[in-house]
Amino acid sequence: MQPRLMKRLTGAMALTLALAAAPVAQAKDFYTMATLGPGSSPYLVMSTMAQIVGDRLDDTEIQVNATGAATQHALQAAAGQLDFFMWSASVHANMIDGTAMYAKIPQAPELSHNLRAVFAFPLGLYHITTYADSGIESLEDLAGKSVFLGPPGGGATAIMERVISGATGLEPGKDFEQVRLGWDAAAQAFQDGRIDVYVNSTNAPSPVIQQMALSRKIRFLGLTPEQMEKPAVKAILNRPGGVLGTLDPGTYGENQVNTEAVTTLGSTVGVGVGMQVPDEAVYKITKAFWEGVAEMSGSAPWLRNITLDGALTDLNLPLHPGALRYYEEVGVTIPDDLRPE
Repeated sequence: MQPRLMKRLTGAMALTLALAAAPVAQAKDFYTMATLGPGSSPYLVMSTMAQIVGDRLDDTEIQVNATGAATQHALQAAAGQLDFFMWSASVHANMIDGTAMYAKIPQAPELSHNLRAVFAFPLGLYHITTYADSGIESLEDLAGKSVFLGPPGGGATAIMERVISGATGLEPGKDFEQVRLGWDAAAQAFQDGRIDVYVNSTNAPSPVIQQMALSRKIRFLGLTPEQMEKPAVKAILNRPGGVLGTLDPGTYGENQVNTEAVTTLGSTVGVGVGMQVPDEAVYKITKAFWEGVAEMSGSAPWLRNITLDGALTDLNLPLHPGALRYYEEVGVTIPDDLRPE
């Protein structure tokens, strides 16, 4: 054999062996996730979840969409058009019963059976925020003002509409202007001075509220003991996933003018998933998230509210089999009503 031909064959053989030995690029599994807008607790938790999963699992990526309302996201996940979504105990109760925002969607109760839970976490407390120089010192002072209660059609918005009406008798859109914007646009409008009151249900200290308190003094409004005893308000406080808590003085630094703790309501929400997502995928994602949270909580104060002890709090839908497998592995006690049929 000629030396030149021999050299070519040797080179080709070496290239073939090198290619055979090279690692094969692993195809990724892509999943979709929908949550509330930037600045909300669900956005912080769920975008962090997607980041943790992407960092810890080379073969998995979660693509986050932070537009739209949670009520619509639940319908999309139930129809197999979305993988992960923000679950809410109160919203899911309405979906099961076909009431409130689902009253005109006859298929909602049936679709609710296609949803499963991954974990619950505290949505946080409703920060009813105004600037200290606005002259607004109580919920009654909302009369005639411009108020953002949440995005149109959202579960948080519906709750705050009922809270204000039940506590004060003031009707949104009649006794005060109800600002209809998304979370991000409303936060910017409040900082620009175009909204008198901004409400956000979020864990404290919220980065969005912290930003507002950097340049101007803020005040939080809350519920009085008398208001909390009103039947309409008590019904809201006792709703599925309803909690009561306080925002303490100094939570947002020197620019928070409250000198006493402010009592306000909160909610339990979480990450839900459509039944179509494979068990193994949900298991790996659940495991990656909780292991990642344990490592990150030291550098992210708001993340300390997300705990394995609270992962099953107020769940009113069964766990996904993949999530159930992880919790059983780490010794979490699973109530019978959270086990999938």
